[in-house]
Amino acid sequence: MNGSTVTEFVFLGFSNFQFAQLLVFPLVLTCYTTVLVGNLLIMVTVWTEPKLFQCPMYFFLASLSILDISLGSIAAPKLLTDLLISGHTISYGGCMVQIFTVHFFAGVEVFLLSVMAYDRYVAICNPLRYTAIMDRQCCLRLLILCWLGGLIHGIFQTVVTVQLPFCGPNVLDNFFCDITQLKKLACADIYVSEILYVFSDSMIILTNLLTLLVSYATVLVTLCGRFRKGGRKGLFTCGSHLMVVFLFYGPILFVYMKPSSTSQVDKMAGMLYVVVTPALNPLIYSLRNKEMKGAMWKLKNKCELFLLPQKE
Repeated sequence: MNGSTVTEFVFLGFSNFQFAQLLVFPLVLTCYTTVLVGNLLIMVTVWTEPKLFQCPMYFFLASLSILDISLGSIAAPKLLTDLLISGHTISYGGCMVQIFTVHFFAGVEVFLLSVMAYDRYVAICNPLRYTAIMDRQCCLRLLILCWLGGLIHGIFQTVVTVQLPFCGPNVLDNFFCDITQLKKLACADIYVSEILYVFSDSMIILTNLLTLLVSYATVLVTLCGRFRKGGRKGLFTCGSHLMVVFLFYGPILFVYMKPSSTSQVDKMAGMLYVVVTPALNPLIYSLRNKEMKGAMWKLKNKCELFLLPQKE
């Protein structure tokens, strides 16, 4: 552990606000239930509906649902447990695992949102070549690159963090292991580590954000010219994508791309991007998408037909 004497960390969580704990528990429980049920429903709907499964947009949407379940399951189960019991601790190894998984899955999602933006760009700006460009092999390669990019980002962040020595105190004013608060406990100069963190975060966040902005700006300009010729559907779909991008990037930019932060700000931002946003994504896509709602209705009818004979 590079000179570390700390073997575990203590989460303050929301223990300083007893009344807040009464509000946080049902909120987190509702969000996590929505994360599991909503995203599983989207995955099953896409996989059982051939028309959707063959469409790159819904193929990537199902992949986003897998990421939302993974990201939402990193901190929410332990947070729910910690809100009910008094011992809010995590081992050093468990903390490093949280660091890796948060940055791994968040990194994959950053890349995937850019791929989804590129998919909409090709579909709207090059509709005649869309099926030729975004064939299944291309989609799989892009998805593999997303996971590879997230893996590299997660490993890099974890390796830099593991090099930091922790000699005490070991109290984190958060509900999960977040680098912004964890590095403040290091008992050594973290100047080089800070540069590495900023370099890594800037490379992955700003590069992909620029790709998103350019793609959607081009798409919106194209759609505005076709608004009276069927552009409303594309504009509606892009609106859902942009809502997801805003919900995901907003807290991350607020925490990781500014020089200083407070524990309360980090805590609220962390709650947004590891608990709330994964729960909102399935609601945005299912409630605002007619094809998805129609496929879910068909799935419901299939389930009823399958279960009816068993009731007789």
